[in-house]
Amino acid sequence: MQFESLNIIEPILKAVKEEGYTIPTPIQAESIPIILRGTDLIGSAQTGTGKTAAFAIPILQLLSENKVYDRKRKIRSLIVTPTRELAIQIGESFNAYGRHTGLTNTVIFGGVNQNPQTNTLLRGVDIVIATPGRLLDLINQGFMNLRDVEILVLDEADRMLDMGFIHDVKRIIALVPKKRQSLFFSATMPAEIVKLAATILHNPSRVSVTPVSSTVEIINQYVYFVDKGNKPSLLVNILRDENIKTALVFTRTKHGADKVVKILLKNNIAAEAIHGNKAQNARQRALNNFKAQTTRVLVATDIAARGIDVDDLEYVINFEMSNIAETYVHRIGRTGRAGAKGTAYSFCDAEEKEFLRDVEKLINKRIPVIDNHPFPLMDHNPVKEKKQQGRGNSGHQAPRPVAAANTRRWAGRSNTSR
Repeated sequence: MQFESLNIIEPILKAVKEEGYTIPTPIQAESIPIILRGTDLIGSAQTGTGKTAAFAIPILQLLSENKVYDRKRKIRSLIVTPTRELAIQIGESFNAYGRHTGLTNTVIFGGVNQNPQTNTLLRGVDIVIATPGRLLDLINQGFMNLRDVEILVLDEADRMLDMGFIHDVKRIIALVPKKRQSLFFSATMPAEIVKLAATILHNPSRVSVTPVSSTVEIINQYVYFVDKGNKPSLLVNILRDENIKTALVFTRTKHGADKVVKILLKNNIAAEAIHGNKAQNARQRALNNFKAQTTRVLVATDIAARGIDVDDLEYVINFEMSNIAETYVHRIGRTGRAGAKGTAYSFCDAEEKEFLRDVEKLINKRIPVIDNHPFPLMDHNPVKEKKQQGRGNSGHQAPRPVAAANTRRWAGRSNTSR
């Protein structure tokens, strides 16, 4: 299927071709016709599958075909997203696909001086991409209103719930017209999101492409069993490989990200951290340096990583296993994008084995173990596991080699087929 077959208008089709795209991704091919019909939509697709274009292209077309001739432009479409990085990325997409339409957009987020944003709003704009906090702040100050919004998009709705934006989202929804088109896009659609969508969307269509449980097959996934205290040494050891030009490293906490960066810098490995405590200009500078490969390693928390879209990123390293299995899919989805090759390494200490089991259950796949490294797991039974055994639980079995190879399966796992 070509983009031409989706009945996209010539100005947008021209821009899409200029961006080098000819064939829509599955989420785009299914969502664009539905949105162009004016139908509400719940769309879910794995990270890196083209969700932004799936709503940006039809929004630009609908607004172009129904032009409003006013002396001052009014906000006709609002896209709400949880992070500044993601808002900037979405804004760039609207600029790219809408360059020949004459439509204007602006990005609104906190952590920076609001004057440039308010000046743009006062001049008038067709499309606003915003994070919830700054959006409500500028509305309360009287710099903008949402009474002319025709199309509302909630992007990464699951993450907005995780970040505690649910009340802000409800306030925003109360400010837009009841007669509107509403679109929900997210990489995952937990029950809470579906329940919220049911109260906001009207007879929505549902599009689900590449469910969260199916990680990109082209990504090579491996796990290292290592004691918690040896994780920094293992990371440095892996990064001694000069073939790893860049790597995105994930930690669970902001403090952990900063700590990893300090260790890498002490070992002469160029690294920067990106997380919520960093100023916006520092976060954007770190991301730009990483894209330009002047920074070799970017250490990120899960929330800050939403919106990180780096071409040809081959390596993702989970310095700490996430306690949410779906997050693993988001993390490794930063590599292997658009058919490119990718490798994901995960460091798993004894207390994180349960998280690994959750991941493997979700993706329906056993992740090969690399055991020929200098920092093998020695403490197989930390205090947490001993307590479980004391309550009558069997606990975790220690990993043992079952084959002479560079990688093996963890023998302590259940052999039950999935």
